[in-house]
Amino acid sequence: MNIATFKIANKLITGEGATEQLLQETKRLNIKKPLIVTDEILQKVGVVDQIQSKLKGISSGIYTGVKPEPEIAIVEECTSIFHEGKHDGLIAVGGGSAIDIAKSVSAYANFKGSIDELFGTDLVPEKGAPIIAIPTTAGTGSEVTNIAILSDKEAQLKKGIASDHILPDVAIVAPEMTLTMPKSVTAASGIDALVHAIEAYISVNASPITDALALGAMKLIATNLPKAYANPNHMKARESMATASLMAGMAFGNAGVGAVHALAYPLGGRYHIAHGVSNALLLPYVMEWNKISCLERFRDIAEALGENVSSLSDSEAADRGVEAMRRLCDAVDIPKGMRTFNVPEEAIPLMAEDASKIDRLLKNNPRAFSVQEIEKIYISAY
Repeated sequence: MNIATFKIANKLITGEGATEQLLQETKRLNIKKPLIVTDEILQKVGVVDQIQSKLKGISSGIYTGVKPEPEIAIVEECTSIFHEGKHDGLIAVGGGSAIDIAKSVSAYANFKGSIDELFGTDLVPEKGAPIIAIPTTAGTGSEVTNIAILSDKEAQLKKGIASDHILPDVAIVAPEMTLTMPKSVTAASGIDALVHAIEAYISVNASPITDALALGAMKLIATNLPKAYANPNHMKARESMATASLMAGMAFGNAGVGAVHALAYPLGGRYHIAHGVSNALLLPYVMEWNKISCLERFRDIAEALGENVSSLSDSEAADRGVEAMRRLCDAVDIPKGMRTFNVPEEAIPLMAEDASKIDRLLKNNPRAFSVQEIEKIYISAY
């Protein structure tokens, strides 16, 4: 067995009503003036008021400038507000975008150089302001990972800050916080969590610990995502999806993700397609290409997604696994084809070039991809 390390947020608090422990954790971390990092929608629907009501006796600031697929400029703006308000901690309330902004501000607030110098692996020199992450979606797993993804508008690329210094100090995962999700976000974030679990399971860095988490997440998603999508108030399904997202986050935060994410980045960077949607668009097509490299793992995936493959060969079982992914995407109305988002077909060669350079992710993938093969996958997904 290869040596493996396992790292997650310093403390996890899960279950319905978990946000009741926010005040206790804020005090434990000695945060006296937190900045709540969130978006305008969550403020309008009352989620931010709900969080502030838990912080009795603590004065907090609010930053509501988070946008989907957040750009570097948002980190710079939020950092300025963090300094101006003399804040000493961050409470991220939202999806992966809000949590990634909070992680980035923690890394950048006391850094003397340009934020560009932080993109890459282990380039954050020290631990910054403490972070409490409260996800309102069930998909990204950002509350337990050491990665923050930002859009570089000029380069039209997604870039990542990867450092253990940005692991949240506390992740509070309460299923009722996800009730505000629109159906489309429930679908896209749920498939995003599925991608995390599948890519972690077939990663060259997988370990017995990440395997157990990934397979467990797949089983929960296959059973509960259609229920949460069909009935947004189905609290048991919401809780199961929140747990699945957390498990998938712990799995990919240690095993890594691969080609699905690498190919999805140009879609987000160039055409601003939401991360979960771009992953969902590409999932079946990339997996079709990947399956030859680890058929026995695809058999396990098929079983985790509810397929009976006991009488099938590994190749037949792998095909069932890919087909089960397609059916799950169809069941929650994931849009089909990049053309749906007005991606020009002539852009495919340039996108393939961009994706082929994302070594941080492609090196985790069980199958090597040439630029020409990446082009073929984009064409099949078009």
